Amino acid sequence: MAAAAVVAPQAEASESWYLALLGFAEHFRTSSPPKIRLCVHCLQAVFQFKPPQRIEARTHLQLGSVLYHHTKNSELARQHLEKAWFISQQIPQFEDVKFEAASLLSELYCRENSVDSAKPLLRKAIQISQQTPYWHCRLLFQLAQLHTLEKDLVSACDLLGVGAEYARVVGSEYTRGITLEPRQESSPTDHLPGDRRPSPIWHAQALFLLSKGMLLLMERKLQEVHPLLTLCGQIVENWQGNPIQKESLRVFFLVLQVTHYLDAGQVKSVKPCLKQLQQCIQTISTLHDDEILPSNPADLFHWLPKEHMCVLVYLVTVMHSMQAGYLEKAQKYTDKALMQLEKLKMLDSSPILSSFQVILLEHIIMCRLVTGHKATALQEISQVCQLCQQSPRLFSNHAAQLHTLLGLYCISVNCMDNAEAQFTTALRLTTHQELWTFIVTNLASVYIREGNRHQELYSLLERINPDHNFPVSSHCLRAAAFYIRGLFSFFQGRYNEAK
Repeated sequence: MAAAAVVAPQAEASESWYLALLGFAEHFRTSSPPKIRLCVHCLQAVFQFKPPQRIEARTHLQLGSVLYHHTKNSELARQHLEKAWFISQQIPQFEDVKFEAASLLSELYCRENSVDSAKPLLRKAIQISQQTPYWHCRLLFQLAQLHTLEKDLVSACDLLGVGAEYARVVGSEYTRGITLEPRQESSPTDHLPGDRRPSPIWHAQALFLLSKGMLLLMERKLQEVHPLLTLCGQIVENWQGNPIQKESLRVFFLVLQVTHYLDAGQVKSVKPCLKQLQQCIQTISTLHDDEILPSNPADLFHWLPKEHMCVLVYLVTVMHSMQAGYLEKAQKYTDKALMQLEKLKMLDSSPILSSFQVILLEHIIMCRLVTGHKATALQEISQVCQLCQQSPRLFSNHAAQLHTLLGLYCISVNCMDNAEAQFTTALRLTTHQELWTFIVTNLASVYIREGNRHQELYSLLERINPDHNFPVSSHCLRAAAFYIRGLFSFFQGRYNEAK
């Protein structure tokens, strides 16, 4: 069987016309500017020679990839990827083309809002990829991410649990090439005959478990997060391997730990972890990828590029500074992070950078409003609007926060009617526990400040009755109700004194 796997690529490589056309296609693709039309023509010319199935499937994949990344012709890209997926399933020992086609085709389906087509495709690919650890893990991550984007965190956690158990059984230590970042486009020569990816994967269990911990934090299942993070910490600390990989996993672990403490309101407990996190990112910054060349090329992949990790560490530092009341420190780190983001976005179009930028701006806007810099806050709210307009998904995820910030700005300039409208819209758009409570509390303060909105205030208090079935935990509701009643009593007392 091994001999057959070697013979087939040699037979393909002997087709000089194929290599010539592929070389021309790559030349046109990498020209400055790229000549995509000519690249496509060269790849389409391959079919004129009635090539064998392997070359036919690979060329369909290459055409689908080029059209997907460089054109708006999604229909033609989908046709080529579907043909690559169909043909490659009939060819033995052709895993790379088969699973690359499935992975890219599912991405295209999602971009076309055909999620119902992407899910069964990924499930089938996962089912038949169990003998190919790299692709099996990568496809599990991809399907888990798809469920996460649909806010089906239970299904995503289940898949990550399956992946962790699979990695444990396989005995892996670090996932080859697994990353939550968007894929980089493959060139036509990436699938040349003889190009074989190594199958060993390392430390996949830690990546699956850390990813599951991240989703459990999103679900607010804090009791399940603690033992999982403890296990992950032991795995990371006991693992001996590439220093960049080890520090990368440690950053992932520490970011989750810091977030866990902040979510629980344990601001003082965060400091040791945050200090370790900052030291860790400094260590990674001093390590050079080209100085540490592992035997397996897969080891060069991480869960995030280190430049993105630096921004993420700034972000969690800002979150801690805001909760601890260190507003000057929050502004300082926000400025540094935004400056680095602008540099990165000149070279990198990754969507996660825009997400980081929006979250940083949301924090600094609140900081500006607290410190009385209203005009600057309004300018930064405008920036958030512009960023969200560029991405429907980003707008969907941050619409409630955006309306909340506008409501807070309206309060600061004493436009109570507008504040009420913004908070009411934000309440309709969110199901997030803490944000819902925060909005309700501020809406109540609007009613109290207006002085003649007692009926609306009592109705609001009725809505946050902990005995009722609301999408917010009872302790959050009790705290909000207690605060609102206290605020109402305070303003009522001042009103009586004025009379």
